[in-house]
Amino acid sequence: MAEVLYQIQNLKKYYVAKKNFMGKTVSTVKGCDDVSFELFRGETLGVVGESGCGKSTLGRTLIKLQEPTAGRLVFDGEDITNFGTAQMRHVRRKMQMVFQDPFASLNPHYSILSFVREPLDVFKIGDPADRDRMAREMLEYVGIPASYVHRYPHELSGGQRQRVVIARAIIVNPDLVVCDEPVSALDVSVRAQVLNLMRKIQREKQMTYLFISHDISVIRYLSDRIMVMYLGKVVEMGAKNDVLDHPLHPYTKVLLSAIPVPDVHAKRSRIILEGDVPSPVDPPAGCRFCTRCPYAEEACRSQPQTLADAGNGHLVACRRYSEV
Repeated sequence: MAEVLYQIQNLKKYYVAKKNFMGKTVSTVKGCDDVSFELFRGETLGVVGESGCGKSTLGRTLIKLQEPTAGRLVFDGEDITNFGTAQMRHVRRKMQMVFQDPFASLNPHYSILSFVREPLDVFKIGDPADRDRMAREMLEYVGIPASYVHRYPHELSGGQRQRVVIARAIIVNPDLVVCDEPVSALDVSVRAQVLNLMRKIQREKQMTYLFISHDISVIRYLSDRIMVMYLGKVVEMGAKNDVLDHPLHPYTKVLLSAIPVPDVHAKRSRIILEGDVPSPVDPPAGCRFCTRCPYAEEACRSQPQTLADAGNGHLVACRRYSEV
């Protein structure tokens, strides 16, 4: 049985939307709302959903760039939910993040060698000569030529900058890397190279990825399991082939129907949704998808839906999934 690296229990992350004249919060934006799942060591969990569904909020909260509003976070057997800055210091080395925009992640005043070496300086790994050597070796490992190590971010291409960001994230050998749309800003050919690099890193260093993306083809290529989010909630989760080949939740079916097929003769039914995404400030009382779901009934609108096992660990939050 796979070893559990990270347990997330009833995680909530709310943002203040409005306060009254007394300074009391009267409304909140529900970025993540009662999310629970487990991350297994060495796996890639792909997180997919449309913009505003809470994917990035989830990733940032898991590594505590943002403090959770409620819930419990147990990382590598240690409850880190209420850890402060000083307590999180030894945990930081075990969890890193790769952001969507590599240029925004890089300090324009640092050479790429200094940028990659910085985590070694922070955690005091080795002496200065060792750190320089390790940073050079890591840059070479991710495909950056030795002649580039003293260049600055503006002198690199988008793919090279993302390789540098990846090098910085993995140089301290973390257990978990949260990847927030790391290839969405790259050309298709460069995207494939970076994805292959990430698979190589995971295979050789046994890292765990939480991979966030809009692109289901990328999720299919890289992930072992898939989690589908909608308006701050997990609506479906399971093994990659189960979720993509046999989707159960109506929202998952909508996402998959929107993928273009490179065949002009292929016949495919496209599911067109009506209505807009509800406001995360005032989401529906029942199923979050009920306002756009063609199969919704009164019970869906009034009763919150929880994840239920449909078999083989395939979880779905829909009371009518067996009918639709």
